[in-house]
Amino acid sequence: MGKDEAVSTASVSVAIIGTGFAGLSAAYYLKRAGIDSVLLFEKSDAIGGVWRDNSYPGAACDIPSHLYSYSFERRYPWRSRFAKQPEILAYIRHVAAKHRLESQVRYRKELAHGEFDEARGVWRLLFTDGSRFEAQVLVSAVGQLHRPACPRIDGIERFGGRVFHSAQWDHGYDFHGKTVAVIGTGASAVQFVPEIARQVRQLHVFQRSPGWCIPKFEHEFNRFERWLLQRLPAVYDIDRLRIFAIVEFLGKAMTERTLTARLADAVLRTGAALLMRAQVRDPVLRRKLTPDFPVGCKRTLLSNDWLRALARSNVEVVTDAVAAAAETGVRTVDGRLREVDAIIYGTGFAASDFLAPVELQGLGGASLRERWRDGAEAYKGVSVAGFPNLVMMYGPNTNLGGGSIIYMLEQQSRYLVEYVKLLRRANLRYADVRDDAQRRYNEQLAQRSAGSSFEAGCHSWYLNAAGRNVNNWVGSMSEYRRKLRDFDARDYLCMPAPRRPVVTVDASLRA
Repeated sequence: MGKDEAVSTASVSVAIIGTGFAGLSAAYYLKRAGIDSVLLFEKSDAIGGVWRDNSYPGAACDIPSHLYSYSFERRYPWRSRFAKQPEILAYIRHVAAKHRLESQVRYRKELAHGEFDEARGVWRLLFTDGSRFEAQVLVSAVGQLHRPACPRIDGIERFGGRVFHSAQWDHGYDFHGKTVAVIGTGASAVQFVPEIARQVRQLHVFQRSPGWCIPKFEHEFNRFERWLLQRLPAVYDIDRLRIFAIVEFLGKAMTERTLTARLADAVLRTGAALLMRAQVRDPVLRRKLTPDFPVGCKRTLLSNDWLRALARSNVEVVTDAVAAAAETGVRTVDGRLREVDAIIYGTGFAASDFLAPVELQGLGGASLRERWRDGAEAYKGVSVAGFPNLVMMYGPNTNLGGGSIIYMLEQQSRYLVEYVKLLRRANLRYADVRDDAQRRYNEQLAQRSAGSSFEAGCHSWYLNAAGRNVNNWVGSMSEYRRKLRDFDARDYLCMPAPRRPVVTVDASLRA
């Protein structure tokens, strides 16, 4: 983008990319702080993020609803303990409508390129439709689970049947009487496999490695419980606190090596063992489904139906690697061809490719993609050195092995507000996190991560190609809250604004 293009460019104080839980959280907290010159840019024609895109059969949350909700909208009349996709999407829309955030959304605006103008202290944004905007602060709220990861299978273009990813579900496909291959056994497959196993004639589930599966204490609230929650709203808060305490306790099994952590690990292993014993009678299948790595090395699976589905007579668990696809099916490395009518990828997302395919250029034209070539990293998961006035939501090392990501997003939203207030209070052109502050923070993270379950030797989406944990936070949710509670301007290089601002921004950002 040349400098002469700025003449026809609209301006805004804060530009938020994405309208899932992260984007709406950022917009809510900015609005509550009186910062109104904010726009949310959505590549689709509807809000919702990952819960809009993932509508496969059985899609649901594995964190209880009373914790998987915003603290400022925690008393929502959920129908069940673990909400399913339609109800979560309805909740997101409810929040946007209630807090009047919809008017700030610009639909069908997919960001293609962002360039930081150092002299003026603004991000210059180019969207795929050719439109341009400028913003003093750019907020990435695209999340980690928005780009489906499809495996490279030789000959897949020759396959004559239907092929799709779980995040791009073909709702018009009739599974009845079909033979289907499912590649991948992650959290999405755990939910849709039991649903289609009851419909298909034969299901071949290709597993690279098993995961720890523990019981999901699912429960649909009955009439009395709904009445109680309606008449005594404080019950929501008590239950939320109870769930928070349980999740914090179990999370220690993945991130610590204390006595408490060993106790939490024992609880999880016992639950997994009891579920396996109850639902899988075949000793051969049981060995296939038993992990050889610690709890938490891969995402822990919550399901009462997954193991039972794999034990069905019309389901085969295949542990031989996929070698290639043929016109009629899938061939494994042992040479065997399994003829199928459809192939479904349950292979998750390119979670470590943060912000891709967007190209961002910071100070001196530096490329964020190039900067992160050996692994993404950020200061507290929100700021990146050399990319001033950029705040990340759900950035590197902020995902949870167990816990509510919404809780984490709210901490980041509050931090964002403090960042914008700093620009206003000190009349700054930009604030850039210092290299040494970012380096110290990530050195500590790496040291802690090396002793966690996340780097215990298994293959998971938590790790990048070099085997480094770039996705997961290595402490408790409470610890992360404490780290982001105090905004320390000394960790940022603060550049004063020119006496006469070049771009018109929200008055709340000026002293």
